[in-house]
Order: sequence, then structure tokens, then C-alpha cells
Amino acid sequence: MFPGMDILQHHTFRVTRNEDVEVEEDDAENLLKAERDRINGMMEQIKGYNVGTPEYKKLEADIAKAQGDFNVTAQLQKKEFMDQEAKVYMQVYAEVEKVVEQFAREHRIAIVHRHEGDPVDASDRNQILRGITKPIVYIDPGIDITPDIAKIVNTPAVATQPAAGQPRTR
Repeated sequence: MFPGMDILQHHTFRVTRNEDVEVEEDDAENLLKAERDRINGMMEQIKGYNVGTPEYKKLEADIAKAQGDFNVTAQLQKKEFMDQEAKVYMQVYAEVEKVVEQFAREHRIAIVHRHEGDPVDASDRNQILRGITKPIVYIDPGIDITPDIAKIVNTPAVATQPAAGQPRTR
């Protein structure tokens, strides 16, 4: 049995890389907040002008442009961070697959299933549906290679190396 998400959630490289991305996201969010505050200031400023005056029209156009630019920037940043996170997960997943394959060969294991071993929360509809639709109904909990795989991928020699020959960013 191989509950892959357990390993992915606690993989040293993924955790470290996501902490780096969180710092970048915080920095980007602070810049966006500053821009939002600037736009709000412009919106307050426009209240001091008479509707229809050239100054009002110019500030109104500046506000509209700033809001449009803000929205585009925010969307692009969100997409960029989601892409970065996906790449980190792909790197980690490739490494975990490689370690699982090697472990399975060494221990003469023919098949390794991904398995979500967390208990189902009976008050959460989505978890109930996940629980009743999982393809594996029972697995002997004593036959779980997750701790072995987690130990291998999180050893200092393995965890500090990027997966699948890809360079570590930042």
C-alpha cells in the first residue's frame, strides 16, 4: 500500500520549495495591496472633483486603467504561482515514483497501489463520496510501505536533491 499524498505532503523538498514560494507570494501580495491602496486613494480623490470636468474624466480614466492593470497582474501572478506549485509536485512525484519502483523491485513487490488511508469524516459529504468510491475496499494496514518510502525520500542526501535531474530553483 502506498498513500502517495502522505509522502507528497511531507516531502522535504516540496515543503522547503513551497515555503520559498509562499515568501514570493507574500511579497507579490504586498505589492498588490499597495497598488489596491493607491487605486482606493484615487477613488477617494475623484470625489473632490465635479462630475464631467476634464480633471474628473482624466482621473476616472486613470482609475479604470489602474483597475484593469491590477486585475490582469493579479490573475497572471496567481497563474504563475499555481504553475510553480504544479512543477514542484511533479518533481516530487517523479522522485517518489522512482523510489517506490526501486523499493518494490528490491522487496519483490509486484504491485504498489496509491491508497488514501486517512479516515473518512462522516460529516463531510465530499469525504464520504471519496470513501465509498475508492477502488480498494480493504488493505492490511501492516503492509504499508509509506513509512519506508518517506524515510528514503526525506533522507538528507535524497531530500536536498531535485527530482528527476531537474535543477532546484531559487
